Amino acid sequence: MSITFSDQDKQTIRTAAYGAVSLVAAAGAAGGSPHRIATDGSIAIASATGPVGHVLAARKGAVQLNGKTVAGLADQVLPALTEAMSLLKKQSPAEASNFRGIVMLAVESAVRDPKNQTPTIAEMTRKITAALDAA
Repeated sequence: MSITFSDQDKQTIRTAAYGAVSLVAAAGAAGGSPHRIATDGSIAIASATGPVGHVLAARKGAVQLNGKTVAGLADQVLPALTEAMSLLKKQSPAEASNFRGIVMLAVESAVRDPKNQTPTIAEMTRKITAALDAA
């Protein structure tokens, strides 16, 4: 089965995945290492496979995250997570599951360091999970 993504679909998928990492990094800025969180999350996303992995690996159409605050970033990323899951479920439930797993791996990589196991990061992880599951 071949999956076809429009340019807008690809942008939504990239915004959702990389935006989730950015949200966790922003939430970790108060106590942990946001640079380490962003690096670990980006490595997880770069390890994605399948059609979604190809979308995330492409550098064409770099992700534009416009939020100047965590709230502004969340306003852009959380709906993109739900939209990405919705469009993937329509095309391939297996790829939707793959995408969810990739995003959760990236988010969970933030808490592997005990310094990053904060209530703030836990709450952001909950919001990201809820957005993924809202589709």
